[in-house]
Amino acid sequence: MQNPSKIFQLFGIPFTALLSVIFGLLLISFPIGIYIVFETDIGDDINYDYPITHLDLFSQTNFYQSSIDLSLGDAFVVLWMFYLGIFVISILGPKQNFLKSISSLISMGQYDVKLNYMFAITKWLSILILISALINFIQESFGIITVPPLGDNNLIQFFYVSLAPLLEEFLFRIILVGIPLFALYSSRASLRYFLKCLWNPSSLNILDSKKAILIIVFVGISFGFAHIAFGDSWSEGKFAQATAGGIILGWVYLKYGIVTSLLIHWATNYFIFAYAHFISQINYVPLEIAFANPLMSSLELLFLSSGVLGVCILFLNKFYLKKSLI
Repeated sequence: MQNPSKIFQLFGIPFTALLSVIFGLLLISFPIGIYIVFETDIGDDINYDYPITHLDLFSQTNFYQSSIDLSLGDAFVVLWMFYLGIFVISILGPKQNFLKSISSLISMGQYDVKLNYMFAITKWLSILILISALINFIQESFGIITVPPLGDNNLIQFFYVSLAPLLEEFLFRIILVGIPLFALYSSRASLRYFLKCLWNPSSLNILDSKKAILIIVFVGISFGFAHIAFGDSWSEGKFAQATAGGIILGWVYLKYGIVTSLLIHWATNYFIFAYAHFISQINYVPLEIAFANPLMSSLELLFLSSGVLGVCILFLNKFYLKKSLI
């Protein structure tokens, strides 16, 4: 039998090359987002000075159209800085930096995603996009088309897609997955340990993961339903994609923590829309046309290729792990 390290190297060299490109694109999306909000006219009749209290998000609260002096641009910068801080954390930790992680796979065939958040983020983001594309392909072959919700204003929509990962990961991962996992598997009760387990549930001593998987699947289905349940939501075709995405994000949260699931979710929202809006603005075309641009198609091909290699490495890892136990 071939040396497992050599086989991992064979797949690892192109895989880490793709992950490095994805990492670079994620990094570049930060200045692109600032450019879109503050240097373009995607808001048409409004701009970054638009009062955040006038957003429909707050229409049923006392906050709506209040005198609080906070603009959409201010709120976006706060979000942007928060994600940038989490992004830096993901590059450096939790145990080694991103460069060292990919170097280990290339040079020695050593493969441990848990050593670095960014390695896990780029890998599982690729797999999520691959699975989402497969679901979309199957659904379209049966005539099921996924239609996104109509946004009244592109600037407000971009703000919402930037905010959504933070709100949804807090609710669907930390509250609905993290707290039940702590209740089921925690062996001690302390605030510090509770917060540590919410940050990364792998801190829990989970020997039998059946209950954890059931929670993740149930919350994943709820996540999918939440994407189609309201009047201004996605069409029904989004349910399967969002459910699969919710289950993957739940699994990633269980294994690697909130940093990884949050940034994967951020990438599927902010990152994709940042590049689409950038293409739209520099080519003076509608956003719908921008999504069909060759650059967006190239990004999709990049993620699909990385996703295929990521799945192959997952199976290889599983295969050699079983062999080592025989």
